[in-house]
Amino acid sequence: MAGGAPGDGGPPPGQAGGPGAGTGGPILGWHAHLYYATPEERALAAAIRAEIAALFPAAVLGRWRDGPVGPHPRAMYQVAFGPGLFPAFVPWLALNRRGLTVLLHPETGRQRADHSAHAMWLGEVLPLKLEVLPA
Repeated sequence: MAGGAPGDGGPPPGQAGGPGAGTGGPILGWHAHLYYATPEERALAAAIRAEIAALFPAAVLGRWRDGPVGPHPRAMYQVAFGPGLFPAFVPWLALNRRGLTVLLHPETGRQRADHSAHAMWLGEVLPLKLEVLPA
């Protein structure tokens, strides 16, 4: 059996040598961007952030961005995490986002593709300013 099957010791899908590794590059890490638009949503984002810090200490919490920045059209903060945290963190986030919009994308070194073709959304899909990202 090829590497990457559960329990076989091979690399996970999308990682170097794993299934999908040749389709977009290996996944070096992940970003989750939690968006907020109102003071009430910012308070929800703060509560989620505190829970992430307590439950997932390996995750790196980025700065608060209280306005649009880069390709992001709304205030947000970023959570960076490694591929090994994905199986626990992403399902938790899906169930605990409290109605906030979340952009989840891999880090393959191809920023524009990572934020578009490779991206997943929890909640509303926001229009990103992809033209500001390198192709």
